[in-house]
Amino acid sequence: MANSKWAVDYAHSSIDFTVKHMMISKVKGSFQKFEADIEADPQDLTSAAVSFTIDVSSIDTKNTDRDNHLRSADFFDAENYPNITFLSTSVTKVDDDEYEITGNLTIHGVTKEETFNVTFEGISKNPMTGAETVGLSAEGKVKRSDYGLTWNAALETGGVLVGDDIKFTVELEASKAE
Repeated sequence: MANSKWAVDYAHSSIDFTVKHMMISKVKGSFQKFEADIEADPQDLTSAAVSFTIDVSSIDTKNTDRDNHLRSADFFDAENYPNITFLSTSVTKVDDDEYEITGNLTIHGVTKEETFNVTFEGISKNPMTGAETVGLSAEGKVKRSDYGLTWNAALETGGVLVGDDIKFTVELEASKAE
């Protein structure tokens, strides 16, 4: 089977993240607006081509003040760097439904090669549209300091306010494009 284009169902897809707060708890958030271009053969994802564009201003941690701070020059500087992008360069099969996707991730104007874990969740026929539909999950971790996101505050008890490791999960549902 050859690669086909897949249209993301944004109502059934998400990009979420978690970061340590005060070294003792975790803050979770998501990006509400993103676009993904996917060309893949669901039977063999090793030839897949994937790109993401995430609208930084769509960040949502369920706290308006924190979201505004994250959009500011202290963090993402959304005015000057409105998007986070990812462009795949290779996909390697690890196991039956497990893959590693490597590509160029750009955050805050800095591009680095990163590798993330991807799980092929399955394929089904959408009962509402009749379209072939796939589910994919991805997870990974990046260091925000690698991308120039270094704002922090020292804690009286030692350590820092915001952790450096950002863990994220991506859940995608996509239907074969006509």
